[in-house]
Amino acid sequence: MPITVTKRLTLAGLGAALASACSPLTMFATLSPKDPATVVARGEAYGPNPRQRLDVYAPRGAKGEAPLAVFFYGGSWDSGRRQDYNWVGRALASRGFVTVIADYRLYPEVKYPAFLDDSALAVRWAADNAARFGGDPTRIVLAGHSAGAYNAAMLALDGRYLRAAGVDPARVRALAGLSGPYDFLPLQGNITHRIFGDTADLPGTQPAAYVTAASPPAFLATGDSDDMVWPKNTVALARALRSAGVEVEERHYPQVDHISMVLALSRPLRGRAPVLDEMTEFLRRHAA
Repeated sequence: MPITVTKRLTLAGLGAALASACSPLTMFATLSPKDPATVVARGEAYGPNPRQRLDVYAPRGAKGEAPLAVFFYGGSWDSGRRQDYNWVGRALASRGFVTVIADYRLYPEVKYPAFLDDSALAVRWAADNAARFGGDPTRIVLAGHSAGAYNAAMLALDGRYLRAAGVDPARVRALAGLSGPYDFLPLQGNITHRIFGDTADLPGTQPAAYVTAASPPAFLATGDSDDMVWPKNTVALARALRSAGVEVEERHYPQVDHISMVLALSRPLRGRAPVLDEMTEFLRRHAA
């Protein structure tokens, strides 16, 4: 239950609840105050599978010139629902982006790289339909949190996924990754083993392996208190991008953990860290 509804659950308690079950996040998405935006589409299909659905949020009065943001949520590639991130869609839309929040297939139905194929198809749908909602399909930014940040980074850095879906990777103007796993070899723990363990080319699963001088500018943020996805992932990808001559804005927020990072995008918890303002300023600048 969100702290705006009851004082009995602390931010730390909410974070623990969100990490262990979807129902508190559903309650948060339902009851917490949200930013002004227009919900222009719900449950749009970008493929035949029930998990291949997305929602679209637009700035009020968008007239075809807004940059297009596609956001992927986290959940260890085995959980998550787009409806529980409506507050992210509204937050980004309130900052001027036509925003798509996409579901994608999860484990155990699929393993790597099927969720990346889904993510690329969602971007294709977003590009094909952006003009309907006031967005510019040539000015795409990709964003995500945790496993979703991995999805966004892989699409932004390894152009094969977008090209296979029929999208020119050059349309991606910038990347925003929040607390993402970008450099996590050797595999450790059940999560990564079950998702990636059957892959013959493990180095090829790492976003940092695809950095080139042509990679898009990146906003990479982590919390110094994150013990779920270590901050060294952010450090490693930022270092690789800088070495290739790519602009990077690297942010380390003190006393912010893994769950608090994405919750800081929400209206009631925005004072926790300036994630939304700094991320959207970077994305707007590069999508101009």
